[in-house]
Amino acid sequence: MREYLLVLFCTAAVTYLLTGPVRKFAIAAGAMPPVRARDVHREPTPRLGGIAMFGGLCAGILVASQLDNLSKVFSQGTDIRALLSGAGIMWLLGVLDDKWGVDALVKLGGQMIAAGVMVWQGVTVITLPVPGQGPVAVSPTQGMVISVVLVVVMVNAVNFIDGLDGLAGGMVCIAAMAFFLYSYRLWYGYTISDAAPAVLFSVLLIGMCLGFLAHNMHPARIFMGDSGSMMLGLMLAVAAISITGRVDPDLITSELGSQTATVHALVPIYIPLLLPLTVIALPLADLLLAVVRRTWAGQSPFAADKRHLHHRLLQVGHSHSRAVLIMYFWAALIAFGTVAFSVTNTGRTVVLTLAGLCLVGLLVLLMPRFRPRAPRALQAFVPPRYRRRPVARAAAGVNGAAPDAAAAGGELTADSAGRAASEPMAELSAEDKRLLGGVEKGSSPVTGRGHGNGRGR
Repeated sequence: MREYLLVLFCTAAVTYLLTGPVRKFAIAAGAMPPVRARDVHREPTPRLGGIAMFGGLCAGILVASQLDNLSKVFSQGTDIRALLSGAGIMWLLGVLDDKWGVDALVKLGGQMIAAGVMVWQGVTVITLPVPGQGPVAVSPTQGMVISVVLVVVMVNAVNFIDGLDGLAGGMVCIAAMAFFLYSYRLWYGYTISDAAPAVLFSVLLIGMCLGFLAHNMHPARIFMGDSGSMMLGLMLAVAAISITGRVDPDLITSELGSQTATVHALVPIYIPLLLPLTVIALPLADLLLAVVRRTWAGQSPFAADKRHLHHRLLQVGHSHSRAVLIMYFWAALIAFGTVAFSVTNTGRTVVLTLAGLCLVGLLVLLMPRFRPRAPRALQAFVPPRYRRRPVARAAAGVNGAAPDAAAAGGELTADSAGRAASEPMAELSAEDKRLLGGVEKGSSPVTGRGHGNGRGR
C-alpha cells in the first residue's frame, strides 16, 4: 500500500505543478475558444489541461517502474506499454481538437485507432464470466470488437460530462477509487496477479484527477479539454479490460470454499463488464440519452446541445457547485454501492443503506433554493455562498436598528435591511418626503425645476 500511496502522491504532485505552466502555454498558444451558447462559463478559459495530466501519468509510471513490488507489473505483461501507446494517441488527438478543432467522425476514427493499438498489444477481453456457466471464451475477433466498443463508449461518456468545472475529473476520480478498492481486494485478498495492472491504473487515475482538480474546481482556471477527458476515459476502459475476463473464478473458489460464496464475491464482474459500467453509470446514461434525444430530433448524435444532466440541474435552480456535488454523490453511491455489495455478505443491509442514501439524494435534488449557513468556526473552509454575511455598518441607520439585529442573530437579511432603511423615512413629514423625492430626481428643492433646463445654478 505504501508504494501505491507514493505513486499516487507523485502523480498528483507532478500534475498539479505542471498545470500552472500549461495554463500559460495555452493562453499564449491561443487555446482559449470563445464562449459558446451551450457553455456555462462566462469568460474564455484556456484548455489543454490534458498536457499536465499526461505529464503526471508519465511521472507516476516512471516512479512505479523503480519500486520493488510494482516493477513486477512491467515485466509480467504488456499492459503498461499498451496503456502508454493508446493514451499517447488519444492525448495527441485531444490536443489537436483543443487547439484547432477536429471533426466528430475524425475524432471517432482516432479513438478506434487508439483502441486498436492497445488491442494489438494484448489489452483485450479473452473470456466473459457468465452466471451459471463460468468463463465463456470469446474469439479474437469478438474480443477485439468488445474491447474497442468499450473504449469508445467510456471515452465519449467521460467527454460528454465535461461540462461543469471539476465534474469530469471528480467523477472519474470517484470511479477510480471504487475500482481500486475492488481490484486491490482481488489482488491481495485472493492473490490474483492478473488484477495488479488494474490496481496501478486506478492509482494513476486518482493521482491525475486530484492534481488537476485543484485548478479545475469552480471557478476553473483551466479546462482539461478533450486531451484530458478522452485520456481519462481510455484509462478507465483499460483498467476494466485488464481485469475483466482474466480473473479465474476457480482461484476464488479455492479461497472461499464454496461456489455460492464465489458467485457473491464476483458479483461486479460476473455479469460482463458490470463494474466498469456501474462506476460511470451517470455519464453512460447521459451519453445514451443524448444520442436518443439528438437522433429523435433529426440531428447528428455528435451535435452539441445544452440538455445534459448537469445542464438540467442548473436549469432546476441548483448552483454550479451544488450541481457538481450532486453528480458526485450519485456517482459515488452507485460505484461504491456495487463494490460494497460484492464485499459484504449482508446484502440486505447494503440495499437498505443505499435506499436511505437515495432518499437523501432525492431530497437534496428537490431543494435547489436551500442554502444552509455553516457555523462560524467553519467559515474559512466552506464555499462563500454558505458563509454568514457580515453586517454592514452603513445599513445600520440613525436609530440603531441594525446593531440590534446583529446582536440578536449576527446576520442581516434583505428584509431586515429594507426595514432598517425605511424606518428613518417614516419619521419624516409629507413635505420633507416630497422635497427629498425631488432631490433624487435631479430637481431643485426650492423651485422644483431640474438643473439641466438652463434655469438652475
